[in-house]
Amino acid sequence: MPLLTQNQRIERVNSTSELFSTNPQLKESAKQFVSRSPEAVDTKQLLYVQQREFAATTPADNSVSILGSDDATTCHLVVLSHTGSGATCLAHCDGSSTWTEVPLIVNAVTSRSSPAKEGRLELHLVGGFDDDKRTSHSLSLSILAAFQKQKEEIHLETCCITGVILTRSIQQLSYHTSKKHEKSSHYRLLTIFQVSNHMRFHVRKIQKYMNDIIKDGIHRPVVYGIGVNVKTGHVFPASFTCRGPAEELRSARTFSGGQMVEVYDSSRELVKIDPCRWTPNNDMSFWLSQDDETILQICRMKWLFSLISRLVYPSVFVHVSTCRTSSLCPSHQIHHPVSAGSSDRRRAVSRRSAASVPPR
Repeated sequence: MPLLTQNQRIERVNSTSELFSTNPQLKESAKQFVSRSPEAVDTKQLLYVQQREFAATTPADNSVSILGSDDATTCHLVVLSHTGSGATCLAHCDGSSTWTEVPLIVNAVTSRSSPAKEGRLELHLVGGFDDDKRTSHSLSLSILAAFQKQKEEIHLETCCITGVILTRSIQQLSYHTSKKHEKSSHYRLLTIFQVSNHMRFHVRKIQKYMNDIIKDGIHRPVVYGIGVNVKTGHVFPASFTCRGPAEELRSARTFSGGQMVEVYDSSRELVKIDPCRWTPNNDMSFWLSQDDETILQICRMKWLFSLISRLVYPSVFVHVSTCRTSSLCPSHQIHHPVSAGSSDRRRAVSRRSAASVPPR
């Protein structure tokens, strides 16, 4: 079935700019989304979704009210919900296996929605920026194409991704300045009218990107994180101080090359962490001995994190120095999310041993 916007079919596009030019309502909604300030999310009844994870639940959940994720640069944050049942899924996609991940996201919502419930599937897609390798652009197109191949009708409500807005302006510049600007990547000169030997009027076309802002000469995302209220369906820019439970253990699974997994059992209201394997790394002792700033500096010069834009990732991304091997429990662990008013931040139960991640 097709991917829709305002009940109109979205045809397959070759670029995100084409998507926005043929669907101006998506451009307007994206502009409104990036204009909103991030909301600081309370840790109570929050379920944080890390990279290469997804989680789904319904409004009947007594433990989770907000699904959220952040630290997305070239990664994309995907929210899919059913307006009838209220079933909602949030995924943090990095492009590792988009075509197998999208069906998992769709199934997570449809399996929690009764066929008798009227309503439709609504999609919110946020992430990416104008990175040098155009990784964001490629991932945006892949995710859109994968949703277009699903058998269900899916309505695209928010599409805050990388894409170009073209505007025109006329500016009077000196001859010297015009030569300098002709080499700029931020706009192209379309027509130059020579008024005198020393003065020119430029008609220029400026490229502005949807989820992109330039700071200190570097392109960066405007929105790094989002949250969705599973009770109301409200999707909003968000920031988080808590990224647990078991933040380091879950990060280790992704770092070891694990595929996207569902981390929440909504029927039992439990966070689950499957076992993972990784081969010994002779360089690990070096990384564990470094402070966060040193790790960031090294990553800016090398290719260690090939899936991120090295210069724009927030400093909170670095958790390697806090991941001591003694804290990585290999057991299959299940965590209870924090309920409203609960005095315990989390509880952990191991299926294979009595070991658990201690509360923070």
